[in-house]
Amino acid sequence: MNGMADGISWATQGHILVVTIDRPARRNALDPAAHHQLASLFDAFATNDALHVAIITGAGDKAFCAGSDLTNARGLRRSSLPVTGFAGLAERFDLIKPVIAAVNGDAIGGGLEVVLACDLCVARAGARFALPEPRVGLAASGGLHRLARHLPRKWVMELALTAQMFDAEDARRLGIVNRITAPGQALAMAIELAQIISQNAPLAVQATKQMIDQGLTEADLRVAFAGTYPAFDRMQDSEDAREGRAAFLEKRPPKWQGR
Repeated sequence: MNGMADGISWATQGHILVVTIDRPARRNALDPAAHHQLASLFDAFATNDALHVAIITGAGDKAFCAGSDLTNARGLRRSSLPVTGFAGLAERFDLIKPVIAAVNGDAIGGGLEVVLACDLCVARAGARFALPEPRVGLAASGGLHRLARHLPRKWVMELALTAQMFDAEDARRLGIVNRITAPGQALAMAIELAQIISQNAPLAVQATKQMIDQGLTEADLRVAFAGTYPAFDRMQDSEDAREGRAAFLEKRPPKWQGR
């Protein structure tokens, strides 16, 4: 699963899909064709049992993604986006496989929205983040909803209303970034994390993500405990669950089948 189209390139490394926004001349800003290409890639990732973790990054060392390509007016209309939202990720609410953002440069506007939609984020030192939409007469739309679920209200209000940049260290302190790397090392660190995740049973990883995400939608912890999680049920009845116990008892590495 390797290729390039509409300013997006992709390649697989074992069980890992690496997706690159490859529009450095536009600071990796996205136009409608790029949005739909990303949506198609994440659709394929969701249904490919051989792929366990995805990484999204940007080409070059200046920008991860500068949001919408403002030279394309059609790209600013909601109707030009795929049903799964900005970059095919922002409104994808049923993906139970983990996605890691490898932030190689500035994540601005929709770029920050992509980071917030990912499950983990590795950023290079010096990367900057912002929701600057009010500066061009717009509001950040879905980025505001995700930011409000990540941070205390007053932090959200300051970042969103001032539209100011904040750096990778601030992003880590706020819980938006997991790890900071030296310049040029964000993708390598993201791949390292993805490889660690891929060593675990894939159905267990999917059940874990689904339970966290779905459980957080419940207002009451008791309701979350009593919820039904299809990925968890599938995991419990799987060959991998039996293999994990057998490998533990036999003191050997497990051989996961994803079923």
